[in-house]
Amino acid sequence: MRASTQDNSRYKLETVARACTILRHFADAQHSMSLSEVVERTGLERTIVFRILKTLEQEGLLRRPEGRRYLSNVNLLTQKRFRIGYASETTDSFSEAVTQGIRWAASRHQIDLIEVENLYSPKVALRNAQRLVQQKVDLAIEFQVYERMGSQLAALYEQASIPVIAIEIPQPGAIFFGIDNYRVGQLAGRALVKAAQQYWHGEIDELLLLNLEVAGSLPHLRISGAESAVRSSLPGSYQILHLDSRGEMERSFELVRRHVQFSPKRKTLICGVNDLAVLGALRAFSEVGRSHLCLALGVGAFPEARRELRTPQTRMIGSIATFPERYGDNVIQIALDVLQKKQVPPAVYAPIQLITPQNIDQFYPSSLFADADKESSPRKPTGTRLG
Repeated sequence: MRASTQDNSRYKLETVARACTILRHFADAQHSMSLSEVVERTGLERTIVFRILKTLEQEGLLRRPEGRRYLSNVNLLTQKRFRIGYASETTDSFSEAVTQGIRWAASRHQIDLIEVENLYSPKVALRNAQRLVQQKVDLAIEFQVYERMGSQLAALYEQASIPVIAIEIPQPGAIFFGIDNYRVGQLAGRALVKAAQQYWHGEIDELLLLNLEVAGSLPHLRISGAESAVRSSLPGSYQILHLDSRGEMERSFELVRRHVQFSPKRKTLICGVNDLAVLGALRAFSEVGRSHLCLALGVGAFPEARRELRTPQTRMIGSIATFPERYGDNVIQIALDVLQKKQVPPAVYAPIQLITPQNIDQFYPSSLFADADKESSPRKPTGTRLG
């Protein structure tokens, strides 16, 4: 081994080695440095440092935006390159936004991302977790909808000493990242109450709530929060109906169509676990000619919902945006904090915002989101990601 080291040293160019030393100091500093600061940090002769800095600037590896202070144009990998496993849910618009954000953030932080797709299946989710354990990832990000799978997945990762971040659906022992579901429900319920007062003087005949039973108790808090807000503000003897939409547009459409076909005309408030369930219900009301008898609010501000909110005379009064396109930065930062042994809270909540036809361009300007909001064929949604 010693002979090999000696042999390699014969090929070493001292000037190149000094340039590398200077670049490493810029990577450690993470801010601009002057000639004097570089000399002090490296201990190299001032004339040599000056010439190397000038050369690195001319070759585009350094820049001088602040007069005499230099900044690095290169991103050196100075720490261990982490391998993170990401088990995504499926291919609905929400999940795609989350996945793309995680990819971008992982790339920026020089993380090797090992991706698998759960395909909205508990069996596939279990196989994927086994695969990530076999790959010996440093951390796993789980995004799957079945609450009952949480304990099995947790046991696998715990046995392998792999920390986990669970997106949207909690998992034993994992750090949770998602929305405050009850707060989302309360915000949705208050918006529905305001709409009912505006359109119908606060008099309704029915509150229709579209659930996602397989996801368990946490996403259900969206529904219970909305129901609580409506009940506390709109007293009366109106009917409250729960339907298990599974967060799917087509299933919601079929269930609600069957319901309205065999029920009298009622002024109905609609709230769903996600936008897709709500859009399916709106389609059902439209088909039987009762659009004027419903007011609806979803969760997620999916592209499909944003299109609807821009439709004249829509009966969708709003959607609670959770900005999945921003999830990546937050999730990857949590992952890095965990891997670097920093203190991380057990739950981190994403920001939320009520999006309406009146403020949609403030948060989703059509000039920036035109492509994402173009009409596309409906997809089978995952209930996990509901905004």
